[in-house]
Amino acid sequence: MPAVRRARNDPGQYDDLAGEWWRPGSPLSMLHWLARARANLIPPAERDGAVLLDLGCGGGLLAPHVAGKGYRHVGVDLVVSGLEQAAAHGVVPVRADATRLPFADASVDVVSAGELLEHVPDVPGVIAEACRVLRPGGWLVLDTINDTALARLIAVRLAEFVMPAVRGIHDPALLVDPGRLRDECAKHGVPLDVRGIRPTLPALTRWLVTRRNAVSIVPTFTTAILYQGRGRKGIP
Repeated sequence: MPAVRRARNDPGQYDDLAGEWWRPGSPLSMLHWLARARANLIPPAERDGAVLLDLGCGGGLLAPHVAGKGYRHVGVDLVVSGLEQAAAHGVVPVRADATRLPFADASVDVVSAGELLEHVPDVPGVIAEACRVLRPGGWLVLDTINDTALARLIAVRLAEFVMPAVRGIHDPALLVDPGRLRDECAKHGVPLDVRGIRPTLPALTRWLVTRRNAVSIVPTFTTAILYQGRGRKGIP
């Protein structure tokens, strides 16, 4: 039976790739490396019962990197096959839309939005909800792909050429400008610091040849392709 041809950014692609979330050398390996780098932005919990809300949690790739930080790790996603795997790695799964979160105001200590914003048509809606559920003093951490010609070339066209299994996973029309993102966060009381990131190039080259070993994500001087953001919600 021929493979289903899906539209760009169709969430059903993650069902097609369900067996790849935790397979060493899989085309989703970059998400593992980014999750580890994002976890470095998350401080240890400051109180008992602290909650980490992982928006777009996928297969739960953040879980191993925050397991010792003292949070109840709750994952939100729309794709059931991903949530099932997240649950198997200790994440409390919640099927929900990131623009309509089923959580009370100021109920969450950290919101993580890793490689999510470039997949949603309503970035302001997701940011508004993420900031709404954050407690005063809570942290928003994220990473995403910039809305530049270079990002469309490297993170979309070249990535799809090198790894055809992820063809169509990104819609270039949804990539996110960091200035726009900072403005949206500021509207909701979260000043966002942004920095560019990239994989270490020698390690990435070796991985492309061997599909072995993790690749470190490191800061870089430009946000033109990938970037991280972190901000703390103001305390009245």
